[in-house]
Amino acid sequence: MSHPLARHAKGGSSAPPRSNAVVGVLAFAGIVVSLMQTLVIPIVPELPRYLDASPSNAAWAITATLLAAAVATPVVGRLGDMFGKRRMLLVSVVLLVSGSVVCALSDSLVPMIVGRTLQGLAAAVVPLGISIMRDVLPAERLAGSTALMSASLGVGGALGLPAAAFIADRYDWHMLFWISAALGVVALALLVLIVPESKVRTGGSFDLLGSLGLSAALVTLLLAVSKGGDWGWTSGTTLGLFAAAVLVFLLWGRYELRTAQPLVDLRTTARRQVLFTNLASVALGFSMFAMSLVLPQVLQLPEQTGYGLGRSMLDVGLILAPQGLVMMAMSAVSAALTKAKGPKVTLMIGAVVVAAGYALSIVVMSEVWHIVLVACVIGGGVGFAYGAMPALIMSAVPASETAAANSLNALMRSMGTSFASALAGVILAQMTTGFGGHALPSENGFKTVMAIGAGAALLAFFLASFLPRWKAASEPAEPAGAAAEPAEISGARS
Repeated sequence: MSHPLARHAKGGSSAPPRSNAVVGVLAFAGIVVSLMQTLVIPIVPELPRYLDASPSNAAWAITATLLAAAVATPVVGRLGDMFGKRRMLLVSVVLLVSGSVVCALSDSLVPMIVGRTLQGLAAAVVPLGISIMRDVLPAERLAGSTALMSASLGVGGALGLPAAAFIADRYDWHMLFWISAALGVVALALLVLIVPESKVRTGGSFDLLGSLGLSAALVTLLLAVSKGGDWGWTSGTTLGLFAAAVLVFLLWGRYELRTAQPLVDLRTTARRQVLFTNLASVALGFSMFAMSLVLPQVLQLPEQTGYGLGRSMLDVGLILAPQGLVMMAMSAVSAALTKAKGPKVTLMIGAVVVAAGYALSIVVMSEVWHIVLVACVIGGGVGFAYGAMPALIMSAVPASETAAANSLNALMRSMGTSFASALAGVILAQMTTGFGGHALPSENGFKTVMAIGAGAALLAFFLASFLPRWKAASEPAEPAGAAAEPAEISGARS
């Protein structure tokens, strides 16, 4: 497969972009988008009352975002490669702002679901931002910048929780979404003013049938995973959705291998470096989310249980916030290690650190400082690992497929978190203890989930060991610095 690259003369080209400003704006946009993941956590218990809906129906405000993000990430990534990464980045942020405004004006279930769906459609901002960095930044800035951008997902989530809890506790819940809209407008303005458009494009036609097929497969799979606990894992609806997902994935894969310009280039995806990076991403996404499910519950459960710490939601956010700062700090260390030893080593070290954090949680989780320590160790490992993934992906794919490849990698991480949520839900529902006439997750249930999180991190380490040995002379398929020059990809395939 080849992508002929036609370079134009330099005459009339703009000056190189201000690297620090570009990186800062893209990272800020990533943090703003990641805030939507934690935005509604403080109000989840009250959503049925706010929206005058049953708890099962109100849960669609969460599920809709998950499904929309899964569908949008690979599709928008491909559109970015074809029609401009900055252009699709701006479209994504506009959708985020629109969704936030719709939610802010909502007092019933249907408009809330519409707004949350629009917010979910903005999920491709981080992979698009990483892809823009590859095209416009000098090569020596790429590793550190992409690591920071990748870490912005965790940073936004960690810092957004205490802010959202504070706002929800003191103001009307609609204020959460008005603030989200305002931050989106700021991000949009900065992107327009500072971030340049990449000139690296594939051209060609959009694979509409492939996008519909992948969307159908992802929706059926994630719907079964996210709602299986409510419907029953052995119910006809859940099993039927799983069966439909397998069938649609098989048919979609066959079609993608036969079409000239597929939505996802499965032959590139099957390359050892891309394949094992994506598999490790699923495992790490699973591992990271296990912590997000357990630690807040342990902090909030009553002290009378013997293992709960009886803290408020605001306290929970403040206690877990340092994790985001550690993740951001470790992104710089991750970039330095990647330059010295290669991203394979960085990914493997990150996975080991995450596993160590989970192992630590099984032994010490009885004091607030224990929780802070565990969260920071796991967050540091995630910062290491997530920082290495873009380098692994971008060094294995052509510049013309960067956004699609990064978006697929982001989707793999998201799939891991969805599987973690489903499995942890099953475990915590089965391993319970009685308290005040109610069944609460037991201490052993929490420890089991954390042990599985450690196992998932070790699985990521094992998968990363199959990555090709990193060569110091290796560079991305299209050097980052060269991409700042005007360039086009003809879209021809051979």
